[in-house]
Amino acid sequence: MVKAVIFDLDGTLLNRNESVKLFIDGQYDRFHCHLGHIRKEKFTTRFIELDSRGYVWKDKVYQQLVSEFHLELITWEELLQDYISEFKQSCVAFSNLIKMLEELKRDGLLLGMITNGFGQFQMDNIRALEIATYFDEILISEWEGMKKPDPRIFYRAVEKLNVSPKDCIFVGDHPENDVKAAQNVGMKGIWKRDLYWNEDNAADYVVDDLLEIPLILRNSPLIPS
Repeated sequence: MVKAVIFDLDGTLLNRNESVKLFIDGQYDRFHCHLGHIRKEKFTTRFIELDSRGYVWKDKVYQQLVSEFHLELITWEELLQDYISEFKQSCVAFSNLIKMLEELKRDGLLLGMITNGFGQFQMDNIRALEIATYFDEILISEWEGMKKPDPRIFYRAVEKLNVSPKDCIFVGDHPENDVKAAQNVGMKGIWKRDLYWNEDNAADYVVDDLLEIPLILRNSPLIPS
């Protein structure tokens, strides 16, 4: 019996691609007096390339940007601090996020989240999406001292939720760190489709819209109710 649904954050609930574009657009405008000699499109494109979908922390990204663009009147530390303090203002949710969470709660399911990243930064983003109160447990890798795909963070989540892995569904956008890692501890895995990744993965289910998740839980013959 499914008792809990556990989610990834970035790329699953938070539309990180759109959030990053919105943030960089704002950062460029805030620091235009220092960045104006660089075309906004060039600055944005290079940030996104160096960011590598969030897998490179921003100290390295901004150090490289300062070096490449020969920025002399602003430091990488100032740009990084702006990222830390202002990114939450640019958080964009995927469509139907709140409606999906409300349906799952109405169905009596426990909700959890496991996200890699820095603790306060990720919590700021979760609160910006106005979804923190829907979750019974939120695990952030910095605060847990471990990160996906380490199986221990999945086991810790089910322990906190007081359920068995076999009674959990995990939803994420990364085929290995999310779906496969969850399956390895006995959960079902739902892949939130991201065309960046190879579609040939062993997810139990694939969704394009978050509202498909409650329907899967109610109607799939592979998930006992």
